[in-house]
Amino acid sequence: MGERLQRFQARYEPVFIRILLLVIFVTQVVAQFVAPLGDFLQDQAFLGGALLSLVGYVLYDSVKDLAGSLRLPTRSQVRSQELGTFVGEAFRARTVEIRFLGYTGETLYHELYRLLEGLRDDPGPTRHVSVRVLIPDFGRPMTVPSRVGPDGTPQDDPDTRRRLEAQCQMYDERLSAIAERLTTVGRVTAECEYRLYPGIPRDKICIFNRELVLHGLYDVVARTVPRSSEPEYYDPKGYHTDLNVWSREGDDDARAVVATWNKHLDDLWSLSAAPSWRPDHPA
Repeated sequence: MGERLQRFQARYEPVFIRILLLVIFVTQVVAQFVAPLGDFLQDQAFLGGALLSLVGYVLYDSVKDLAGSLRLPTRSQVRSQELGTFVGEAFRARTVEIRFLGYTGETLYHELYRLLEGLRDDPGPTRHVSVRVLIPDFGRPMTVPSRVGPDGTPQDDPDTRRRLEAQCQMYDERLSAIAERLTTVGRVTAECEYRLYPGIPRDKICIFNRELVLHGLYDVVARTVPRSSEPEYYDPKGYHTDLNVWSREGDDDARAVVATWNKHLDDLWSLSAAPSWRPDHPA
């Protein structure tokens, strides 16, 4: 029901606004030539208002698109610590669409939790939020994360994988619960979902509203600093990852990169499985 309402609004609201602007324009022009109507409107200055209405009609699409656009970064590379700024900018749009592929998505989770909670009291322009998070399948043996064995060889550690899986499950369940509450209230429809991809956490990819892409590579050989009696682990530090930035507002090469990453994450999502904790997990 929430998705149908959002699609209905997206389809018919612009039509309604255009019709309203045209009605105002026609009424104000006719008032200049029909005395009773002009007297009723009381002021010959309505011609200026009519012209403004016509300009608003012509520029409506451009203004609407501009208002929903992300502010573009001034640099071609940013730090992962700055991710929250981009999430906040994405939430300025009417339809918010965030796609993530990475390790656990911890940094993204904290920003999403804060902003989704804020929509309950002040949704601003946002009417629909869609979040998709792709994380490694921690149910499978992995070389990263893993324990550092003799001569640096990676040794799979089921306990570490279970701990990380439980962490991601908590993120997923909390974000999904907020999304359900928002949709129930009805001012904003929202959906948040996690899926699993096979392999190690190598790439960190964030896509905001299909127009801005951040991509970086984890340091896959980064190690934890153990206490005296604990072993070392290979544990990528996503918080320190540098991210390259591409925007659809850039040149032809940048637009091609954005289109490629959008398609890649869409395709990967379609092939990925729901985690075991979700109700839509295949039996």
